[in-house]
Amino acid sequence: MPAQDPAEHPTAALDDRYSSALNPRPGAADVTATEWGEARRRLEAAEIFWLSTVRPDGGPHVTPVIAAWHGGVLYFSTGPGEQKARNLAHDARCALTTGANSLTEGLDLVVEGTAEPVRDPAVLDEVVAAYETKYGPHITSPDGPFHGIGDAFRTGDAVVFAVSPATAYGFGRDDGVFTHTRWTF
Repeated sequence: MPAQDPAEHPTAALDDRYSSALNPRPGAADVTATEWGEARRRLEAAEIFWLSTVRPDGGPHVTPVIAAWHGGVLYFSTGPGEQKARNLAHDARCALTTGANSLTEGLDLVVEGTAEPVRDPAVLDEVVAAYETKYGPHITSPDGPFHGIGDAFRTGDAVVFAVSPATAYGFGRDDGVFTHTRWTF
């Protein structure tokens, strides 16, 4: 039997300390871990992520980014001189966070991993295509909001980073049912 891709089949565990049903609905099932497929769909659809990195002095740096999930990896970009790029050059560990921003419904997600710069032209072309599929072709065009980010990926004017999840967390809320799922890759 072929080995399973860990990005598609991580190990899931429900943390009972933070998972419960308050005033459960009649007939509601027991609280269970969120399926990775649901978390992956939310990562694919999320428009904004919050990137957390560590400054060289140990302080935190958090900033919004757009990102695309492609082939089991989250991709984002930045200018080579921006704070997040400088932080990642010093310490490549990071977290990307996205969610519903609601107290009673949704699924907040945190993906932890190591940001690796992408230099392979074929992979960069795939990332450009993933961004265009997700956000629309205007996102990479010279007249778009990111002023030709697709070309910037290819010329090195923007650094593309790949974050393969090491661990991910899902904090779910569904009308009084709370879940805390950890996926290990």
